[in-house]
Amino acid sequence: MYQRILVPVDHSDTSAAALQEAKRLAGEQRAVLRLIHVIDLAQFAWSANEFLDVPQLQASLRVGGQALLDSRAEELRALGLTVDVALLEIWGGQIARTIVDEGEKWHAELLVMGTHGYGGLTHLLLGSVAEGVLRYAKTPVLLVRAPEHVA
Repeated sequence: MYQRILVPVDHSDTSAAALQEAKRLAGEQRAVLRLIHVIDLAQFAWSANEFLDVPQLQASLRVGGQALLDSRAEELRALGLTVDVALLEIWGGQIARTIVDEGEKWHAELLVMGTHGYGGLTHLLLGSVAEGVLRYAKTPVLLVRAPEHVA
């Protein structure tokens, strides 16, 4: 039985599917959910910053990330679940390591996150945050794929 479930969230379908599974588990087990969103403040600082307002873009990432967390948490709280949120900022670091470190710091008993399940060249080029979490995590990790969309 898991009492503390950490869920990284973003705007993807896979993240939404993972949150649905975490919601189900938390409801069944009366667990506390901690939603996190990781933003990389360095992503604009290293490219063509003479054409971009980097501080404004970074502020936008913060506002958007917090809005996402607040929206997801409000939905879960309306269902009677206990939820807290954390917006995590990194500067060009590893997102996977940041997720695992937060799980350890918060004493998570389970990490639930989405995965695209990419293979081949796409995986080689993009890497996988989920794979990194699996590599570093000492606690159980539940990976959830989004349902396939039929065209």
